[in-house]
This record gives sequence, structure tokens and C-alpha cells, in this order.
Amino acid sequence: MRYDIEFHHLEQFVAVARTGNFTRAAAELNLSQSSLSRAVQKLEDQIGQPLFERKPREVVLTDHGELFLERAKEILKLAEDTFSALSEAGRHGRIRLGAIPTVAPYFLPRFLSSFAKANPDVSVIVQEDTTENLVKRCSHGEIDLAILAMPIIAKYLESEVLFDEELLLVVPADHELVSRDLITPEAVEEFPFVTLNEAHCLADNIASYCRQQSVQPVSVERISQLTTVQELVALGHGVSIIPEMARQLDQSDRRVYRSFDAPEPMRTVAMLWNPYRYQSKWVKSMRDHLREFVSGE
Repeated sequence: MRYDIEFHHLEQFVAVARTGNFTRAAAELNLSQSSLSRAVQKLEDQIGQPLFERKPREVVLTDHGELFLERAKEILKLAEDTFSALSEAGRHGRIRLGAIPTVAPYFLPRFLSSFAKANPDVSVIVQEDTTENLVKRCSHGEIDLAILAMPIIAKYLESEVLFDEELLLVVPADHELVSRDLITPEAVEEFPFVTLNEAHCLADNIASYCRQQSVQPVSVERISQLTTVQELVALGHGVSIIPEMARQLDQSDRRVYRSFDAPEPMRTVAMLWNPYRYQSKWVKSMRDHLREFVSGE
């Protein structure tokens, strides 16, 4: 029996399977929900079996859908690796680079500028996302390389530590903690705390440090953007903990950054890739450049 299945239908099916929802998948693919539904229905008609069990708020893979998902990933991976190998034979390369939001705007501009000077024929597509999503996308071959914070829970992926970074207390410029000689976790515990929401790994880093120091700050607001956290601190909503790289770019005099008394809270930034996918010379070059860049920094 002959199946005339189109590649983009496989990609759309995988997106629905990953998101568990036609609406989210359609938005991600920049398609209408009706077009996406028709594409999946066409696949099901060709295969002769339902791939999803439709529920009011989500879709769940059937047994046939689970099997088809694994095969679809293999087909797309083989096609992507083939085109990557062919494109490498040409003059220009392409790298899909992912980064978490608490790294991307602070670290990537300087790094990408340096990388572009050394590799002018390589185009870099930057995708900002949470750690959980970047790990999934790296595993599925949707990105070539990711920069994120440890710990990383990922099977069959390879990671390498790039650098350790201090996490600093940030308070309003007129806050009483500004004049303290030593800043201890206990001194911070009594003040309202503004932090990122649970989707960000930085929130986990901060929570882990607080648990180790046996303190529990009271969170008054949970935010999705680090710049919003900084602005709320300046407005007197509370105090927070911010990565050193974000402090370096902060030119405002409405906030003051202080180091904690030892042991200081830290986070470890690493790069992540899938060693089972085709590794172009451009991706290898970026990994090498990352090592050299952070060593020079």
C-alpha cells in the first residue's frame, strides 16, 4: 500500500502531540486551528486509524498514535540531518540556538557579536524558552544547542558547564539593608519577596538556596520577566535575588545590589545538545566558541 504523506503534516502531527492541544499547536505553527485539524484528519484517514483521542480541553495519543509519533520523529530527524549535511557543503550555515529568559538578553548579545565576527557566514536563529521546553526541543531536534542553568534532567542529551554565576540581593536604593555590613539570608526573610514564577529555573535556584539556609521568604508577587522584577523592586514592592549578568546591564540608580555573606547563592550555566543528532561543523564551532568566550570573559 502506498502512503502519500507530506512532511509538513508530520511536523504538524508532532506539534499537536507535544502540546496536547490543537489550539496551542496551531498558534505555535502559525496556522488556523481548522487547517491543523484537517491535516491531522488526513493523516488518520491515510493510516486508517485514529491517532488522537479527542477530549474537551486536550488530545491524547492513542496506541497507534504513540507508535506513529516515534516513527514520525525518526523520519523528520533523518530528513533534517540530511538537509543539514547537504547545506554544510555550501557556503552558509545555520544554527538554532535556544536560551532561557534569564540568560538570553544578558549573555547572548555579547556572545553572538563575537561569534558573528569569527563566523560571518553562519546565521543564528535564537529561540528563548523555559528550561523544560528547551530540553524537550533539543531532544526532538528542534534546536541544535541550548544555554540554560543547571540542574538539567535530560536523557540522552549531553551537557557541559560553561560558568558559575553569583546571585545578588537587589533592594530599593533607600532600603535599610543597603547600609548593612553583612547580608545574611535571615536578614532578608522578614521582607516581602518578588520572584519569577515557577516556570523559570532561577526560581528553583533561589528556592534551593533558601532551603539550604533554612529560611523561607514570603513571596508577594510572581513575575514572568526579570526586568519586571527589577522594576517592582525599585518601586518598593519588595526585594529579590538577581543574576550577576543582569546587574551588569542595570544602569538605574533606583536599585542597589549586594552580595550575601558566605556561602553566596550561585547558579551554574551550561550548554546542552543532542549527541545522537547530526552535528554540523557550525554547531561544533559554536560550542568551541562558547568555551573560548566564557574563558576570556
